[in-house]
Amino acid sequence: MNFILPRYWPIWIFYGAIRLISYLPYKIQVGLGCRVGKVMMYLSSKRRKIAETNLRLCFPDWTEEKRQEILKKHFESLGICLFEFGITWWWPDERFRPLAQIEGLDNLHKALRKNKGVILLAGHFTTLEIISRVLKLHADFHPMYRKNNNRLIDHIITSGRTRHTGKAIPHDDLRSMIRSLRSNMPVLYIPDQNFGRKHSIFVPFFGIQTATVPATSRLAAIDNTPVLPIVQQRLPDNQGYLLVIEKELDNFPTADLEQDTIRINHLFEHQIRNNPVDYLWVHRRFKTRPDGEEDIYKL
Repeated sequence: MNFILPRYWPIWIFYGAIRLISYLPYKIQVGLGCRVGKVMMYLSSKRRKIAETNLRLCFPDWTEEKRQEILKKHFESLGICLFEFGITWWWPDERFRPLAQIEGLDNLHKALRKNKGVILLAGHFTTLEIISRVLKLHADFHPMYRKNNNRLIDHIITSGRTRHTGKAIPHDDLRSMIRSLRSNMPVLYIPDQNFGRKHSIFVPFFGIQTATVPATSRLAAIDNTPVLPIVQQRLPDNQGYLLVIEKELDNFPTADLEQDTIRINHLFEHQIRNNPVDYLWVHRRFKTRPDGEEDIYKL
């Protein structure tokens, strides 16, 4: 693939800017990210309206003022996330380590002693990329990812991720995921996006029937692999990041695929309610609808 064609130049310029900015002090990068996020909010009216729709559907009890406040902070979080790519990919361990806090490593070690691999269950928060770097300081793992439709962007992101993890698994390559688990390698699995109707079932998410992949239960059932949720957050006052590895889900999976999937959605709901600013509201989570329902995002 010829990535020097003119249509790729804007991507290369942005890539170079992220790399240069990564040399700045962390506090300055966070401040720049907030400012970029504010600009993004006003320039990207489509994504802003998607986020507004999602917040209205998920938090109907909030006032409009509160939803707008969260919306503004969310776009600031997105702006910070852009510069966190540079931190994640290029900062050496000795520079990054003071920003990285982790809790629950004993839960991971206990699960690994079963020798069945571990599914680390994460949601699509804006901190996901950099939290992966926090985890890598303490444990080997293979992240799963969704390919980007732009080949250059996909190449850049995949190269950045594998710089530290060594391997990244496409979300549709379940055979590779199973091989990793059977070698007792933790796999970072992120199932909370809209993947269409074919591989999904409709279960509630914030009280809305939502196309949800039930693969967490199915994958865990193959070898009775432990599933450990992870919680991710930015710390206040530019202190860095906290990754919490929670205890293994008990009585999971069960024979009831639908109830297992509902349980996973409830788990994500709880995390989102505790940290609504950083969830990826610009994603069309409710795009695929049950038969007969109109497009929620019709503008």
